[in-house]
Amino acid sequence: MSDAITPDSQHRGLVSALPERPRDLALLARFDRPIGWWLLFWPCAWGVWLAGAGWQFALLGWLLLGSIAMRGAGCAYNDIVDADLDRQVARTASRPVASGRVPVRTAWMWLLALCAVGLVVLLQLRWQAQLVALGSLALVAAYPFMKRITWWPQAWLGLVFTWGTLVGWTQIRLDHLEVVAALYAGAFFWCMGYDTIYALQDREDDALVGIRSSALRLGDGVQAAVLAFYCLALTLWGLSFWLLRADWIALLALAPVGAHLLWQGLTLDPDDPANPLARFRSNRTAGLLMAAACFVAGNA
Repeated sequence: MSDAITPDSQHRGLVSALPERPRDLALLARFDRPIGWWLLFWPCAWGVWLAGAGWQFALLGWLLLGSIAMRGAGCAYNDIVDADLDRQVARTASRPVASGRVPVRTAWMWLLALCAVGLVVLLQLRWQAQLVALGSLALVAAYPFMKRITWWPQAWLGLVFTWGTLVGWTQIRLDHLEVVAALYAGAFFWCMGYDTIYALQDREDDALVGIRSSALRLGDGVQAAVLAFYCLALTLWGLSFWLLRADWIALLALAPVGAHLLWQGLTLDPDDPANPLARFRSNRTAGLLMAAACFVAGNA
């Protein structure tokens, strides 16, 4: 049973306790790895809180549910498209579709069920935010193919995985689009940084099977590049705050997340198998710190 669970699962005990088919479906949606839905959710919270409408707990609850469902649907879609490649990479060979434990037809049905949950969440939003959310679907559909045609699939993920900033902001307000544009641009470079870190785990296998990634393209310069991505993210977030309110005190709210990202970059060790995964997962904390900064800047 344990062999069917991917090596980087965070909730091995919970997943392994499920019956076989529910366990495989949970693995297909990455329910054993909540870091993914946190990375999808936090930009939504940034947009909501920087927009300055207070806590908005009910809205954030819906957005979290949507993040869990749509991240799961995206992973199912990715595994369907990438099954042949996944079989050739040690870390992904045991995934449910690649290993044959979940038939492709069943995977599609599970994907549609998760999308139905996402639709329920979508209907809770006002029509402008609904249109913004739907605007991401083409980017999501194209993402699994990017690793085949470009060395920078992490850039495409940066567009997709941070789209929630636009949705959250649009749900609250429709003005000051320059503020949310800078916030989104910063989130893009944040994702570029953390997904490059994540890709370090598969460099050897990716090179063998012809999968492209920023981690491979950057070579020995990957640590410096991650630091540069994070510096760009912080600069753009600072610009977003300044455009909202020209107040140096508001910029101080970025100090904790800035310190955290600096720690990530400086302590990143591409040659230590455990280090990149730990640094990648720490971005849940980075997202939380940035959310706190957005709340301070937007509501103080």
